[in-house]
Amino acid sequence: MKIDVTSLDGKSAGSLELSDAIFGLEPREDLIARMVRWQLAKRRAGTHAVKNRAEIHRTGTKMYKQKGTGGARHGSARVPQFRGGGRAFGPLVRDHGHELPKKVRALALRHALSAKARDGGIVVWENAALEAPKTKALQARFEALGYKSALVIDGEAVNENFGLAARNIHNVDVLPVQGINVYDILRREKLVLTKAAVDALEARFK
Repeated sequence: MKIDVTSLDGKSAGSLELSDAIFGLEPREDLIARMVRWQLAKRRAGTHAVKNRAEIHRTGTKMYKQKGTGGARHGSARVPQFRGGGRAFGPLVRDHGHELPKKVRALALRHALSAKARDGGIVVWENAALEAPKTKALQARFEALGYKSALVIDGEAVNENFGLAARNIHNVDVLPVQGINVYDILRREKLVLTKAAVDALEARFK
C-alpha cells in the first residue's frame, strides 16, 4: 500500500510503499486481544499479599470450654471469624504472566499495524527531530495537525530534543522502534512512524 510522507510541519515529503505483509493483513481481533492480555498480565506486579491464619501471631490455646457457653465452639483466635485473625483465601504473591509463543506475538503486532492502517490511523513522517526541546512549540504543531492522541515511533534511538519536548504532552508517547507494542498502538488514535521506523519494521519482519 502507498502512503504519503509528511514533515513535522505537515508539508508533503514524497510517498512511501508499505509492505502488505506488515500493513495489509486482514486484522484478527482474537490475536490482538491475546497479545493485549499477555502484555497487561506481564506488567502486573503481583506483590499483593495478606496473612493467613498460619501467619498470625496469636495464641492457639482453646479460648473457652467446648460446651455450655451457648456460643460457637471455637478453638483458636487466629481464625478469619475474629477481628485480627487470618484472611481466608486472600491474595498471595505470585506471577500473573503466562506463556505466549514468540511467533504469535510477532503476528499480533503485524495485525495491530494492519488494523491501524485500515482505520487510516497511520502517519509517516520524514523524521522526528527538533532543534530545541520546546514542549510548547511541539504541542502547537500537534494541535495544528489535529493529533490529540498519538504514539510516535522513531528509529533505533529517539531524537533527544524531540523526546524531551514530547514527554510532558498529554496523550503523546514516543518510543524507539524496539519498543513498539500492540497495547500502545491501540490506546492511541494516531500511530506516527518515521521513515527509519518503517525501514526497521520491514527489516524485522522480512
